[in-house]
Amino acid sequence: MIKNASEKRKVVGIDLAGVENRPTGWALLRGSYVKILTLYSDKEILRKTLEVHPLIVAIDAPLTLPRNGKMRLADREMKKLGCAVLPPLFPGMKKLTLRGAHLASKMRENNLEVIEVHPTSSRKLLGLPIIKDVEKIRYSLLKLGLKGDIKKDKLTIHELDAVVAALTAKLHLCGKTVKVGDEKEGCIIIPNLNV
Repeated sequence: MIKNASEKRKVVGIDLAGVENRPTGWALLRGSYVKILTLYSDKEILRKTLEVHPLIVAIDAPLTLPRNGKMRLADREMKKLGCAVLPPLFPGMKKLTLRGAHLASKMRENNLEVIEVHPTSSRKLLGLPIIKDVEKIRYSLLKLGLKGDIKKDKLTIHELDAVVAALTAKLHLCGKTVKVGDEKEGCIIIPNLNV
């Protein structure tokens, strides 16, 4: 699944925390090699991401607010697909959404393509474990052929979700994803291996 013509393209996945004093998972995927970090501040996340010059950045966080009501079209459509996402205005999510939108804006100002992803939904659609069992998720990613830091023991769920975000970004570059939602309110990118 991870081998294709874009084998050497660099993509970044970010499992963003709602606030800077909580750990954010960050992963760089190039071919089948993954580098994993835990970062904290917006400045640190932006610096590290720009430093590696990825073709695309996938962020696990809502990147837009609803135009009306509490949920975006993307959130409603994800629920219909059986993918449980927390809407941007759900208690505790607004800070994350505003942080995600801010970081995405800064990255786009630096000519990076940024997409919104949801790693739990990506794992579900890829047939990987959806429960937050770190070792089962890590093992399933190793079985896909990933190398590098994924082999380390004691990875966190945030780091693994960043890897899954990066994997979703890679699938997106290969045309193996679909957009859920609309351009006005924002889209969530999910795997579609039927294409």
